[in-house]
Amino acid sequence: MKKILSIALMIALSAGIIAGCSNEQGETTYLNFPTASTTGSIYPIGAAISNLWNENIEGLNVSVEASNGGVQNLGLVAQGEAQIGVAVTNIMTEQKNGTGVFEENQYDGIRVLTALYSNYNQVVVSEDSGIETLGDIKGKVFAPGAPGSTPEVESNIHLTAAGVNYPDDFNPQFVGFTESIDLIRNKQLDGAWIQAGIPTSAVSEIISTAGGRLISIDEDVIEQLTEEYPWYNRAIIPAGTYEGQEEDVVTTSIVITIFVDESLPEETAYQMTKVFWENVESLASTHNAIKGLQLEDGVDNLAGLPLHDGSARYYREMGVLD
Repeated sequence: MKKILSIALMIALSAGIIAGCSNEQGETTYLNFPTASTTGSIYPIGAAISNLWNENIEGLNVSVEASNGGVQNLGLVAQGEAQIGVAVTNIMTEQKNGTGVFEENQYDGIRVLTALYSNYNQVVVSEDSGIETLGDIKGKVFAPGAPGSTPEVESNIHLTAAGVNYPDDFNPQFVGFTESIDLIRNKQLDGAWIQAGIPTSAVSEIISTAGGRLISIDEDVIEQLTEEYPWYNRAIIPAGTYEGQEEDVVTTSIVITIFVDESLPEETAYQMTKVFWENVESLASTHNAIKGLQLEDGVDNLAGLPLHDGSARYYREMGVLD
């Protein structure tokens, strides 16, 4: 499949239809934009953003595509098979450094267009589970996430930091969000780890139909993780985010970004950033996580990852960068 995509890319380049074509010559610039599964929140957000760019930037045609998520998106851009993508800052850092899932596949050409919103680590447990802290998960039936998924990685990191021997100290059920809802409702599961923007439909359903509630992550765990890993941020899930949630919930979050390849022309990246922020309020209907997004958020908590020169120019013009 990769060879077929590479051949298609070479054909497209020879035809002059991939990023870098000169609009001054009246040609259209075509950009591929892999996002995530069509059943998640990122795909419709990406589709809405693509429509904004196509409608407001002359000579630009952005095609949103479904994908397996951030790791694949970063790989496609590194291979030249896409020019834009969506990913969280931790795996972007791994690709930049050639570590983790990108060991032996290091690539330092990724540039941030804008931070999009934060993915929150949400620990939801059944009301009668007796779980109040991460340490209480010892001995419980708990779903850390599907095998190899981002929630499963996050569960491992956080529970280990909390002194829970992962996964030997509890009875792990390696299932996704949907399965977790049914298992908690049927009293076969004490809790689950969910990472997503807030509010998240899976958490809402567990709380409203399965007697679930959120717990906070211990402050000492948060302090340890934010010191050790540059991409973690202490975060608050405000009271009232979910039905019956009367108090703030303290947790960690990781920023999800829209990124591009460094080869994207500066003017193109500038226009894409400008159009995104001039129309950000219209995007709020695609996901609640977009609501209230401010220009300053576009450059915050990026874990030291570089902005594209075109984006940086826009942020400087708007006074949010020096």
